[in-house]
Amino acid sequence: MSKVIDFDQLSCPVPLSNYEHVLLGHGSGGRLTADLIQRLFLPAFGNEILSALEDQATVSLSGMNGLRAPRLAFTTDSFVVRPIFFPGGDIGKLAVHGTVNDLAVGGAKPLFLSAAFILEEGLAMVDLRRIVSSMREACALAEISLVTGDTKVVDRGKGDQIFIATSGIGIVPDGRALSIRAARPGDRILVSGTIGDHGIAIMSVREGIEFETVLESDSAPLTDLTRVMLEACPGIRCMRDPTRGGLSSALNELAVASGVGVELHEASIPLRPEVRGACEMLGLDPLYVANEGKLIAVAPPADADRLLEVMRSHPLGRNAAIIGEVVEDHLGMVTMHSVVGGERVVTMLAGEQLPRIC
Repeated sequence: MSKVIDFDQLSCPVPLSNYEHVLLGHGSGGRLTADLIQRLFLPAFGNEILSALEDQATVSLSGMNGLRAPRLAFTTDSFVVRPIFFPGGDIGKLAVHGTVNDLAVGGAKPLFLSAAFILEEGLAMVDLRRIVSSMREACALAEISLVTGDTKVVDRGKGDQIFIATSGIGIVPDGRALSIRAARPGDRILVSGTIGDHGIAIMSVREGIEFETVLESDSAPLTDLTRVMLEACPGIRCMRDPTRGGLSSALNELAVASGVGVELHEASIPLRPEVRGACEMLGLDPLYVANEGKLIAVAPPADADRLLEVMRSHPLGRNAAIIGEVVEDHLGMVTMHSVVGGERVVTMLAGEQLPRIC
């Protein structure tokens, strides 16, 4: 005898985003991170500046006590990379570059940096000195001053050697207003170089992968590259550095924030053969792999070729390419035309593809 189902009594299961505990994927920079921000942090702290969800907050002190002050860009970040030393850099260099780049892609000139060190008992002092020296050199290269900080020590086994939390402040010139909400249909999307270098450099150390040539992290300060780009093409709509979550997360955030669609062309995306091979071997998608010295830029079509030329003339943009365009279709989504002629949707990273890489 068959059972009669009362559909009115059925209820939908709890959505997968409603977790009772924090997952590693909540720090991926992908869908779980975005969900955590939207469900928890924005309702708790929401204001006009925070809700913009830029890589940095642009604030103005003008009008306070009669002041006439420049606009300030303010950002904060934390770094938990493992291993703390890797080809092309270390956690100290990464901390400076990551913070400086969040300011630079907002069109700001970075000025001041803070750093808080959480050290694990037993960390070798020679390693700490090496990290501090690396940070000093990175600050000098980026022309930023580390002006304040803090140090804490946790019990052995509780901190994985060292974590670094940073904040940065810069000045945004008058008339400059880059925003992730500014993309318009017809705009071109450019990337400053090969993607996935940082994440795969980290994985090569962890997994003992050897390449014919040494693959290094792309960690670098983007301040000078952004300066020449904006001087040549002040009409740039937006810039982002695709770190956690990679190119995919940055472009999905752009599509949602601007209310547009994004179309990519796989054949145009610059990718080192070593990175492509490692991704195929490890089952990774390079679109989701982190970068630490690359940026994406959105520019009006009339400016795109000129901007590409300027980027390629800079040492950090030699492999720059136009990889897609902003469209009116499939609003809030990113699609990609593959090299074999098909088309697929590029979603945000669902979980944690590569843990502890920045």
